[in-house]
Amino acid sequence: MVRRMRRLAAVALGGMVTMVLGLAFAEPAKATPKPPAGVEITGHGLAEPLRLRADTHPEHVNALIEQVNLRELVRQSAKPKAADLGPKYTVVVFAGDVPKQTYDLYPTATGGPRIHRPAKQPDGRKANAAWFLGRISMSETLRTAGVPLERTFETISGGAGGGERIIPEDALNPAQDINEAFGELRHLLLLNVAVMLVITSGLAGIALLIRRRTR
Repeated sequence: MVRRMRRLAAVALGGMVTMVLGLAFAEPAKATPKPPAGVEITGHGLAEPLRLRADTHPEHVNALIEQVNLRELVRQSAKPKAADLGPKYTVVVFAGDVPKQTYDLYPTATGGPRIHRPAKQPDGRKANAAWFLGRISMSETLRTAGVPLERTFETISGGAGGGERIIPEDALNPAQDINEAFGELRHLLLLNVAVMLVITSGLAGIALLIRRRTR
């Protein structure tokens, strides 16, 4: 009888641990995002919006999407001076015929290209307004897409998104997204504590059960 109770308790504990670990580390199911259908560019020197669709200009659309991929860019701690920004070009990313995201690009800014993500987005959601250091290839990417910019040779080394950039030290933000980092750490610690509590309570229950059965 005691052996049977031990087996049942061990199975129950294993099930609880598996469930907690599965909830803690399994990523929520997400629908596969649809690729952008196209982009629209407005700004200095463009008499009318420049529209590019992925089905007819896939290389240009992909190159522009890569320019505004903020996950791979360095965030700035402060807004650049307006006099250092130069001409602005607004890029709107479309999903079908619906505008989803908008970004302001400054390809000729002093110290290197800049990107601004406005707080108000075209799909109605709100984002944290932020400034980023743009890719060194921004000017050439816009030019080849049809924006009237002079040809540059900034991408000699590294290709698209590569090359070196001379930027002021105060433009870098070593502590960027520090709040998000602490939030992730706190979340991980809470998960670890929850798992330890489940394991400890399970072991305590098994020990108590065995003690009662062996009396």
